[in-house]
Amino acid sequence: MTGAIVSKPLKVFLIAGEASGDRLGAAVMAGLRGLAGDVEFRGVGGALMTGEGLESLFPMKELSLMGLFEVLPKYFHLKRRIREVAEAAVSWHPDVVLTIDSPDFCLRVADIIKARSDIRVCHYVAPTVWAWRPERAEKMAARVDQVLALFPFEPPYFEAHGLRCDFVGHPVVSEAVATPSDIRAFREDHGIGEAPVVLVLPGSREGEIARLAPVFGAALDQFARAHPEARFALPVAFGAMESIRAQVAQWEIDPILIPAENTRERRAAFKAADIALAASGTVSLELAATDTPMVIAYRMNLLTQYIVSRKLQIDTVTLVNLVSETREVPEFLGSRCTAEKIAPALTRLMETPAAQAEALDLTMQRLGRAGEAPGLRAARAILDGLGMTEASL
Repeated sequence: MTGAIVSKPLKVFLIAGEASGDRLGAAVMAGLRGLAGDVEFRGVGGALMTGEGLESLFPMKELSLMGLFEVLPKYFHLKRRIREVAEAAVSWHPDVVLTIDSPDFCLRVADIIKARSDIRVCHYVAPTVWAWRPERAEKMAARVDQVLALFPFEPPYFEAHGLRCDFVGHPVVSEAVATPSDIRAFREDHGIGEAPVVLVLPGSREGEIARLAPVFGAALDQFARAHPEARFALPVAFGAMESIRAQVAQWEIDPILIPAENTRERRAAFKAADIALAASGTVSLELAATDTPMVIAYRMNLLTQYIVSRKLQIDTVTLVNLVSETREVPEFLGSRCTAEKIAPALTRLMETPAAQAEALDLTMQRLGRAGEAPGLRAARAILDGLGMTEASL
């Protein structure tokens, strides 16, 4: 249903703290406007949310901090921003506050809002309580009224504590995929011809690149000796080109480096690739969306690895394995993240790439491919939580 009108403007206060949240926020804003018609937006967001009609209280980049040493110098400033955002929401008294990911910031804002008002709070992107720290689900029940989940297996973890949780689909199902002409152009531009292509994805942050790139390079060197015809493509994350160039200079292979801003070529590389070697993370879902079989590898610093290993609740960290309920994607984590183990796995995958096909397809089906766009599903769930069913719009 689109173009419906409510008796008075729907007031929605949104908070996003990083680029991924900005994309989710923009999609749900468009969905809310399509379903409810007259909607007013306030809060904090980035360029995409601004394009949908949000005037951000301050630049979103102030919240895009990760890691202890980044956050500490900004601690008191962030504390002020938490109070400022909460006060803006309470004073406006919207119909709903939608916090999007960034739990360290967003849920602290939610605490203040709940302490000072009866405003409904909805949080988009469920914390990974299924992976570790399951106690967070119970704590969230006191902070928010509704959770919007990206994965179909998440709702029961929150519903067990009386917290409404709606699976709305993962945004990866709505992302554009390269066309056959894009793939041909990519192969022609780089003189690849019909050679097999290996996609290389060693992470996006400086620390993980420093830990993974040497291992990835050594594994690919070994693989290339057995497959001299292979070509390698490495899409580089925003702000990581300098780090990647320094690492790749130590490799024996010479991968095609694709700048982050060249989104068309990045999409083409994903679809053109025969197999991929990737760091653990949501990139495995991007690979599933392009039917690209993969090997996953990851290594943390020793202290983090020790803490996580003691708290981890699952036997695989690869999202394709979790969503498909298979273990088809091989992963090499921690002490197993070595060139000697990874290289043979790449060779096996190159020989039998179809082995993962069913798991990749099942993953995309379960994440909502061929269904309503996740932003629209999220908007519908928010309105339903407010008691605004389609019959009342």
